[in-house]
Amino acid sequence: MRRKLPSTAALAAFEAAARHQSFTKAAAELALTQSAVCRQIAGLESFLGLKLFRRTRRGVTLTQAGQSYGEVVARRLDEVERDTLDLMARRGEGGVLELASVPTFATRWLLPRLASFERAAPNIVLNITPQSRPFLFEGTPFDAALHAGDGPWPGTEAIFLMPEKLVPVCSPKLLGVRKRIMPEQFSAYRLLQQSTRPYAWRQWFDAQHVSHGHDLSGPRYELFSMLIEAAVHGQGIALVPRLMVEDELAQGKLIVACDRPSVRDKNYYLVLPEWKSDHAPVHAFIGWLTAQAAQYCQEHGLDTPAAAAGREDAAAPAPPARRRTRKAAL
Repeated sequence: MRRKLPSTAALAAFEAAARHQSFTKAAAELALTQSAVCRQIAGLESFLGLKLFRRTRRGVTLTQAGQSYGEVVARRLDEVERDTLDLMARRGEGGVLELASVPTFATRWLLPRLASFERAAPNIVLNITPQSRPFLFEGTPFDAALHAGDGPWPGTEAIFLMPEKLVPVCSPKLLGVRKRIMPEQFSAYRLLQQSTRPYAWRQWFDAQHVSHGHDLSGPRYELFSMLIEAAVHGQGIALVPRLMVEDELAQGKLIVACDRPSVRDKNYYLVLPEWKSDHAPVHAFIGWLTAQAAQYCQEHGLDTPAAAAGREDAAAPAPPARRRTRKAAL
């Protein structure tokens, strides 16, 4: 039986006109004449048997039906466009993996290692989108995500990658002739804050058994990458994951301001919705990423779940290597 579908050209004209609330702007975007857009939309309204726009002296506005239909059409056209680009990118082979990631972890740790993934899985196209905070997968295009935290994330499988160790860093110029300072001396310097972790400095000072009267003061930055750049340019002392500043430390752009034991704040996980666990590109990425994470932990003396669990003097239980979190009952 023939599908009851309007033409793609009519849907594209309607989506553009609905988004701009203007036939003229839609015509300019689509490289059509205004009359051509009007004909496409008139044909679509005739096909549907209802009005999508109200024509007024000042232009056009969507009807209630047009508003709801426009949202659906825009979403479906986005999906078709994305799938088309994915197919073109992989030329019909391999697969596509849509990955969300905390931004600075992706740029500082993941991206420098991706060449080896491309060699291991040349037919898989990996698309990365920054996501600062955890989210629910339902209704998103993502196959997996890299989260910092400990969950739980309902309806997912979480695979432990590595612990995060926070260290205070600054430009060597900030300390002058000093190579290190004691926690009690931090009050003489400006503290750089991370917006999503407002109590990070307080926790660090508590771990050093030092009271700091202004641990919540100082300029705030949304991303660790911004915090790191501010520290490099001598604007203060930043408390950041060491894995994100290895290059700056090696190049002498930053130094560890205090060599007291670093604070473990969060863990990094690869998180995937349960219905994606058998997705071939995800499966390939899991194998590669867990091997990379294990190698990094070994090189930098960080505990993997197995190593931490095997230590009798472990201060806290090791996070599970893999865990599933079911959706809560409604």
